[in-house]
Amino acid sequence: MDTRKQARSPLAGTALRHALILGLIASFAAVGVASAASYNTAGLPSFAGLADQVKISVVNVSTAQVIKGRPTSPLFDEDSPFREFFGDEFFKKFFRNDPERERKSHSLGSGVVISSEGIILTNNHVVEKADEIKIKLQNEKEYDAKVVGRDAKTDLALIKITSKPDKDFPKPARLGDSNTVRVGDWVMAVGNPFGLDHTVTVGIISAKGRFIGAGPYDDFLQTDAAINPGNSGGPLFNMEGEIVGINTAIVARGQGIGFAIPINVAKDLMPQLKTGKVVRGWLGVMIQDLSPELQDSFGMKDRKGVLVGDVVKDSPAAEARIERGDIILTVDGQPVETAQDLSRRVAAISPGAKLELKTLRDGKERTVQVAIGTMPDEGTELESEAPTAEKSAWGLTVQNLTAELAQRFGWEQSERCVIITNIDADSPAAEVRLRPGDLIKEVNRRKIQNLSDYNKAIDAAKKTDKLLLLVQRGDHTFYVVVPPSKK
Repeated sequence: MDTRKQARSPLAGTALRHALILGLIASFAAVGVASAASYNTAGLPSFAGLADQVKISVVNVSTAQVIKGRPTSPLFDEDSPFREFFGDEFFKKFFRNDPERERKSHSLGSGVVISSEGIILTNNHVVEKADEIKIKLQNEKEYDAKVVGRDAKTDLALIKITSKPDKDFPKPARLGDSNTVRVGDWVMAVGNPFGLDHTVTVGIISAKGRFIGAGPYDDFLQTDAAINPGNSGGPLFNMEGEIVGINTAIVARGQGIGFAIPINVAKDLMPQLKTGKVVRGWLGVMIQDLSPELQDSFGMKDRKGVLVGDVVKDSPAAEARIERGDIILTVDGQPVETAQDLSRRVAAISPGAKLELKTLRDGKERTVQVAIGTMPDEGTELESEAPTAEKSAWGLTVQNLTAELAQRFGWEQSERCVIITNIDADSPAAEVRLRPGDLIKEVNRRKIQNLSDYNKAIDAAKKTDKLLLLVQRGDHTFYVVVPPSKK
């Protein structure tokens, strides 16, 4: 018998296996801890230093508005269905003997110090209706403030504390260059969402040049840094601690979709805001982008340029003999991409300056000099005639403009054109969103002054199945291509 061979106990084998397993677990755990430590230092940098640096210049802006009125029952609030049912006249009669009282409406927003003189940049909508403005610093100190200048079209405003800044007043934040911001760059938003002072959120620039329908000069930075009510007017910082935007809007029911006004817009406007009045350049044209259908109708080889839908009488454009149907290709040699692009560029030019425009008319290019005017404070009213109804294959019913129709749709009876009185459902006209009350000024570039002109133009259009209309709606005119009838 070989004495070197001994029977191994089952318990001993199990213990050995357990020891090996525990050793492997310990090894993996050590590797995991090392990896986590490495990831925390390299993959997730702290923003604490940046937050400490920039949030001191951010202020809470609280406003109060004095509202006069008679006290009402909740049953008759603005949104009450009872008020809609009974009508305002019943409401006034019911409460006519109640005395008028004053009450204050309060709101909150944010702002950022941009001058050692106590000037703060914020949103126009934060302060536009305010009778009282107070700002509160990070150290809880409060100051009264007043509006220096504001601009509804860009939603920017400057306010200033009414007392002299003391030693506790924060140093101004640095203004960056929003043109150099790239999609994907880290940004930090600081503000007072829902009154929660100096809240810091971080994200990236999601997109640039966003048009959201907030105003005529939309050019927003989009970010996924959390922005909520109360953040309005607060700054959006880059990683160098410079302001690159002013937070101003969110998408309701959206997550991670916020918008900021590029700081370069504010920098361009600031000298005028400090004077209390904003003056913009004005050309005096109604313009629109070239859709593929319009491009084809006007014989364009590409879509560069914008289409002139109308020209305001006695405007700089009218004096330069720009006409409805012209296509503006360049401004001072620089291509014009969109109507929004042209509007912003002209508005930024000082009144009195001269521009060179290259336009296209009936396939021929021409160059004109335009002396830029001053944009009117309110929209200039543009410029309708007299009766029978006619339906076309495109689903339109039109009439001469009678006194009754003019009154019904809010037009001056002097208009020389035809008016749409009905649109067939599921028709080509309905497809392009024409609607009753629209005026038709042209059909296939032929001027329309009455129903006779319209019928002749429509008869000619039936041969080609092509219908290009110049339409006026409210103060604006625009071109629209009505697709061929499917019948």
